[in-house]
Amino acid sequence: MPKTRLKAGEMPVPDLSVRGVGVFRGWLNAQAQAALVEDLRAVVRAAPLFSPVTPSGKAMSVRMTSAGRVGWVSDRRGYRYQPHHPGGAAWPAIPGAVAEMWHQITGLSRAPDCCLINFYGSDARMGMHQDRDEADFSYPVVSLSLGDDGLFRIGNLTRGGRTESLWLHSGDVVVMGGEARLIYHGVDRIRAGSSSLLPQGGRINLTLRVVD
Repeated sequence: MPKTRLKAGEMPVPDLSVRGVGVFRGWLNAQAQAALVEDLRAVVRAAPLFSPVTPSGKAMSVRMTSAGRVGWVSDRRGYRYQPHHPGGAAWPAIPGAVAEMWHQITGLSRAPDCCLINFYGSDARMGMHQDRDEADFSYPVVSLSLGDDGLFRIGNLTRGGRTESLWLHSGDVVVMGGEARLIYHGVDRIRAGSSSLLPQGGRINLTLRVVD
């Protein structure tokens, strides 16, 4: 559950905004985070984590899977969404608590098509990139952090230039919408041992997108 209950029709206000990127601190409390981790274990049993590579063949340091109507994959054939896990099975449904978070944060009746699940070990990183494989950029990208802290870097609408960084903690939600929908962003570092949510450590990042 969110840290504060909203009245019907009321939209939440971010705790801070960095270059138009909204950050909601501690949106999920500890109990809700633990319950969501159990939901995600069921997702991973149905659609195991896999290790993606870039189209050039470079291995990515994160492991990933997805839930929803489609899932995001990366391999030598390119970045894309597809209706099935690389192993062939259909993606499992997006957990109800995650879908509820999307509706509460965005106020949209339209449900997300994809929940990308990235797992960061202590040495994992995510280079600066845009989320631009979707057909309609008028819908925001909503991201939830679970587990160890991640150093999130926010850039510009074009590659390069000055950037700003902030630590994301377990339960934090980030929204990239409006003019910030296509902003460059990445994860530079994981602060190992900063959370006890995941028994073996690491960080989970859930990213919700409307695809088409």
